[in-house]
Amino acid sequence: MTVPVFEEYEPAADCPCAGCARRRRELALRPAVRAGGHPAAHGARRALVLVTAAGVVLGGGGAGATGAPTRPAGPLHPAAPTGPAGLSGDPDDPGAAHPQGSQGPLYGRPTPGPTDGRLSAQSLRGSTRAEIINRAKRWVAAKVPYSMGGYWTDGYRQDCSGFVSMAWNLPGNEWTGTLAQYGTRLSRADLQPGDILLFHNPGDPNAGSHVTIFGGWTDYTHTYYLAYEQARPYARKQATPMAYWSNSGGYVAYRYKGLTSGSAGSGGAGRPAATFPGPAAFGPGANNRYVTRLGRMLVARGGGQFYRSRPGPRWTDADRRATRAFQRAQGWAGREADGLPGPHTWRLLVKGQGRDIPGAGQGLGATTPPFPGRGYFRPGQSNEHVALLGRRLVERGFGRHYRSGPGPRWTEADRRNVEAFQRAQGWRGREADGRPGPETWRRLFR
Repeated sequence: MTVPVFEEYEPAADCPCAGCARRRRELALRPAVRAGGHPAAHGARRALVLVTAAGVVLGGGGAGATGAPTRPAGPLHPAAPTGPAGLSGDPDDPGAAHPQGSQGPLYGRPTPGPTDGRLSAQSLRGSTRAEIINRAKRWVAAKVPYSMGGYWTDGYRQDCSGFVSMAWNLPGNEWTGTLAQYGTRLSRADLQPGDILLFHNPGDPNAGSHVTIFGGWTDYTHTYYLAYEQARPYARKQATPMAYWSNSGGYVAYRYKGLTSGSAGSGGAGRPAATFPGPAAFGPGANNRYVTRLGRMLVARGGGQFYRSRPGPRWTDADRRATRAFQRAQGWAGREADGLPGPHTWRLLVKGQGRDIPGAGQGLGATTPPFPGRGYFRPGQSNEHVALLGRRLVERGFGRHYRSGPGPRWTEADRRNVEAFQRAQGWRGREADGRPGPETWRRLFR
């Protein structure tokens, strides 16, 4: 696979966008070629002098006097020129440049107030991990074209930092030099969906600076991840080596300060969504995301024994039985253990407090049972290990292919449920063939 090299680019002399204008000023202030400066600086300096002279001749000094083109009123601003051939800004293109936008307001919206570095979670718009990823997916699905000077219909700039500003629902368009103030630094090992990997080159922001959204690991080795990013030719999602194709060591992981819970896999980051949604969210006929979250929390506390498939948004008897088992585990009885969550039940589940549901995984012990060998999990086999495997799959929420059971005889339903669990680990191909091996067994029972 070709590894891109991020290089300098020469802005077009007549482009009015902020990025090219700023780049021309930077190049104009650099040393001359004979003094070790970049060759492009000479042309930029000459262009700057000519533009200045033209302004004096016209006697205006303003945009109207110079006749500079203005930004069109439509939602899309024409993309900034990409410079010489081969410097397209595409991370897949050898010799590509990654021009960065500047901090600014959302296109067509009021300018946000100054942040002066005193950002806190309370001053930011709250977003869950699911909301961040879903916003990123919308740009990917729409194939929003990359543009340092273009603005999409939602007001966000169409470059990598504008993409993150959009996904994090920030009040303005940030750039790689300011995004860090909206996040909390963390180690790469703690990355979760919705976090970002940011590389900002302070010496020359246009040389390699980039930012991606972490979408989850692709395999158990944690060497590749799903990166949501804005790059040429348009927004995309693809498997990417940790941390990136180039300048990998310079990428820093950040978590959005305004992150809230409310979706699976949040890991407790941000402000916990401990607010009880109300009794109307649960019970017969209920169909919403709170039912799904309740089921997942109950499975994590030992309630998987009541579910034959993964918890979903529609209220079922499995939700009622698992809720009642959790309530009884707290020593409650009567109306306090009616199987319908109230504020106290919800708070204990959200905060991970109280006693777990007893009886889940009986006979499994607190440690992983030894792997019996692959020969026990083949067509025609019938033994206690198959039954143990099936019960554990149901407990972990991977039992949706069972129509009855699980039982001691190995069936296609067992294989498909094992395959679903393996795929949830990020495995593919022969690693997700539905046949349990030592690593599948260890992860399933840990």
